[in-house]
Amino acid sequence: MNTKILIIIIVIGLIIPVSMLFGQTAPAGGNGPTAVNGQTLNGINIPFVNLTVRNPQNNKEVALSLQLLLFLAVITLSPSIIILTTSFLRIAVVFDFIKRALSLQQVPPNQVLMGVALFLTLFIMWPTFNTIYEKSFKPFSEGKIGIQEMYDNAAAPLRIFMYKQMDGNYKNIQLFMNMRGLKKPKNFSEVPTYVLIPAFVLHELTVAFKIGILLFIPFIIIDMVVASTLMSMGMIMLPPVMISMPFKIILFVLVDGWGLITQQLIMSFK
Repeated sequence: MNTKILIIIIVIGLIIPVSMLFGQTAPAGGNGPTAVNGQTLNGINIPFVNLTVRNPQNNKEVALSLQLLLFLAVITLSPSIIILTTSFLRIAVVFDFIKRALSLQQVPPNQVLMGVALFLTLFIMWPTFNTIYEKSFKPFSEGKIGIQEMYDNAAAPLRIFMYKQMDGNYKNIQLFMNMRGLKKPKNFSEVPTYVLIPAFVLHELTVAFKIGILLFIPFIIIDMVVASTLMSMGMIMLPPVMISMPFKIILFVLVDGWGLITQQLIMSFK
C-alpha cells in the first residue's frame, strides 16, 4: 500500500510541473490552440533566435570580419605570447631543473611552481608593462592614437626588453636573419619582430639550461657520495635516491635555496 501511494505522489509531481510549463491547456475535446485574454497559446513560449550569415556588402565589412578573426586569434595565443616574450620562460625552466635536481616527484606541484614563476614574471616585467599601459593602452582608450600606433607603442617596450637580455650575444638574430635571407641590420630598429622573438626564445633556453647545469652539480655530488657509500656497505638493492633526497633537501633548506635562486634569477635580467 505504501508503495502505491509513493508511485501516485511521484506521478503527480511529474505532471504538475509539465502542466505549469505549458501554461493553459486546451479544453477537453478541443484540438486547436487556446485563446486567453485575446492571445493564442500554442504551448511553450520559447524566443526565436536567428543567426544569419550573409555576404559582405563592402570592403569595410570584410575588414571588420578580418579584424575580429585576428582579435580572437590573439586572445587564443595570448598565453604563448606572454610565455615567449617575457621572463617567464627562463624562470619556469630553472624551477623545473631545481625540482629534478632534488629528485622530487610531486612536491611542490607544477601548478605552484608555475604560479611562483608567473608572479616573479609580473615583478620583473612590471616596468615594461607600465610603459606599455602609459604609452599604448591609455592613449588608445582616450582616443588620442589609432590602432596601428597602439600596436607600435606596445611592441617597442617588449622589443627593448628582449634585446637587452641578449647582452651583446646576437648570434641567434644573425642565424634567423640569414635563414630568412635578410641583410645585416645596421641597428636594432631594423630587426623585425618575427626575427627577434625566436632569437630571444633560443637565448632564454640556453641561459636557463646553463643555470640548470650549475644547480645540478652540488646535488650530483651528493648522489655520487651516497651511491658510493651504499656500494661499499654492500647495500646494492637499496635505491640511492631514497637516502640522498633527504640530504639534498636539508642542504637546500640550510642555504636558503629558494631565496638565493629567486634573487639570482631576478638579477640575471637586465
